[in-house]
Amino acid sequence: EDVKPFPPEKTKEIVMSLKQPAVFCNMVGDWPALHWNVKYLSAMLEGKTIQFRLGLKTVDLVPQFETSCSYVEATLEEFLAWSCGQPSCLSGPFSCYDYSKYWAYADYKYIARIFEDKPEIFQDVRWSDFGFPGRSGKESTLWIGSEGANTPCHLDSYGCNLVLQVQGRKRWHLFPPGDTSFLYPTRIPYEESSIFSKVNIANPDLKRFPRFRNSTAHVVTLSPGQVLLVPRHWWHYVESIDPVTVSINSWIELDADHEARVEEAITRMLVCAIKSAENPSDGDLWLNPTEVEATSHEINLQYLNKAVSAYLECQETSVSGQACSSSTGAKQRANTACKRKRREVGCEPESCTLLTQECDFPTPKAEELKKIPFGPHLIQVLPQSHKTSVMGAVAVESDSGDLHENEGEHFGKLHCKRNRLLMSNDCETAAHQMDSDCSPCTSQTALSTNDLLDCLVNPHVISLVAQLLLERMRE
Repeated sequence: EDVKPFPPEKTKEIVMSLKQPAVFCNMVGDWPALHWNVKYLSAMLEGKTIQFRLGLKTVDLVPQFETSCSYVEATLEEFLAWSCGQPSCLSGPFSCYDYSKYWAYADYKYIARIFEDKPEIFQDVRWSDFGFPGRSGKESTLWIGSEGANTPCHLDSYGCNLVLQVQGRKRWHLFPPGDTSFLYPTRIPYEESSIFSKVNIANPDLKRFPRFRNSTAHVVTLSPGQVLLVPRHWWHYVESIDPVTVSINSWIELDADHEARVEEAITRMLVCAIKSAENPSDGDLWLNPTEVEATSHEINLQYLNKAVSAYLECQETSVSGQACSSSTGAKQRANTACKRKRREVGCEPESCTLLTQECDFPTPKAEELKKIPFGPHLIQVLPQSHKTSVMGAVAVESDSGDLHENEGEHFGKLHCKRNRLLMSNDCETAAHQMDSDCSPCTSQTALSTNDLLDCLVNPHVISLVAQLLLERMRE
């Protein structure tokens, strides 16, 4: 009998209380999803093709955003042959991409969509063990990559994140929310719920982004059978370090998502309005491929109004003393499906149940934070002791039960549900001292639209605008 180190209710308490990343061990030993290696998934898909994103293994000073990547449709069998260097792939969809020069990533694939004809497979993923009954593979996404496959450093606007590693290893570089100004956020490329960093964590340009020196990286190598908790608004950069990797994740809804949706709706309105006014011939690929198309001002305004209404309804419910319950069943599934890629799953603002009046989880009490049972089954991802310009190293487990990278082998870094700033965290400083990217200099003759947007949709600015809007609605 597989006895879990923590019962579901305790695990949920940990997930909702922790404000720093941690790794759960010995929690998923009986999950059928642990057998989801690429060969198994290939057999289950029976020749079905999926989209792969391809990027160069060479490390530039500029992050490889999705707008600069190539894309192919291929089967997992073709992907496996290519990643193994088999001659058969010379005439296949990967024929133009030398494995020694490129990586491939089938990222952010909704399990509910790719296995819609095999719903029984959803039960292989059992998030109920983490205290979320009813949550399975249907509320999860699948990530399959080759060595070097990565997501640019970003933070997710909504929820917290549980990530199960199934095959191979991935190295995570995580940065706390307080490091936001050191990571130079940007909303170009634009993707709803994702704030990207301008810094290439693997090769930071310290001349252009000097404040990155002040960031503090929490680095961990996630191995099969381990589950990583990424708390709300932690930046992250993720890279596959084995020939083939498979991971499964699920975003957990939080109370704070109601306000975050208002902020995201404001950001969408501004970015779409300003970028759509530019000359299309300029060739600026500002919209992330996952967004499909820019929505109209009317739709964006409708989305904003629904987000504001949902926030106010939740606040009224809280004030009246009624319990805010977590989403379950059909609403939970809809919330997860709409989570980040709202348009990818065909969920329009008028029908998106993401914007409900329900609060998802109660705020943990302060005394609960002191009772986190760190040890062999729950390992802290600690900040690195000091900073260097070198990334890499192998994860080690210390005697104190802390999982971290070898000392002195990295610099400070992150990962964000794919997404992206520019001014200082200190509002007073930001008002008087613009970032180097915003201020005129000898090498920059004119400000661009993107320069304006970086300042206009800076998370601090958007947060202030959201508060002013909500105050206006309460009057």
